[in-house]
Order: sequence, then C-alpha cells, then structure tokens
Amino acid sequence: MRKLVWDNSFRRAFKKQTRNNPKLKTQIFQVLEQLATDPFQPSLKTHKLKGSLEGLWACWVEYDSRIIFLFEGDPEGGEDVILLVDIGSHNEVY
Repeated sequence: MRKLVWDNSFRRAFKKQTRNNPKLKTQIFQVLEQLATDPFQPSLKTHKLKGSLEGLWACWVEYDSRIIFLFEGDPEGGEDVILLVDIGSHNEVY
C-alpha cells in the first residue's frame, strides 16, 4: 500500500470540486483508497501524461473528473508515495 500525500493545490481543488457535491466526495475517497492499494487497477484507467504534464500520471474518478498525481519515493520511510497534485474536469486539469 502506498502513502498518499495531498499537495496544497490538490486540497484547494478538492474543496472546490466537492463543495456542492457530497456524492463526488464519496467517490473521490473510494478512488483514493483504490489508488493507494493498486494504482494500476483497470477501473482507475491510470495513464502517463505527455506534453507540458510529462512525468505526471492521471486516473479516472468519473466521466469528467480526473486526479493528477506523481509517484515518488520516500527517503525517510522507504515506502512509495503518491503525491496528489490536482483534481478536476478533463478541461481543468489538462
């Protein structure tokens, strides 16, 4: 299981996305749990990004909601870390 680290930009985007949609909040937490357990689970549709976002990864929350993240190693704990960078619609995050 990987450790999830919320970047400040992810926190702001999360609050904005879930402010008026509690159902989406529940879905996001379910996806984050799956991401920590197995980031390449087929239902997440995890994929590498290209162009200006090269080096980052994205996964699917629902039809028009994506989570952008980065795989990192934790030098202190020795475990893998997933740094959550952004969340939003396809047009907002790409």
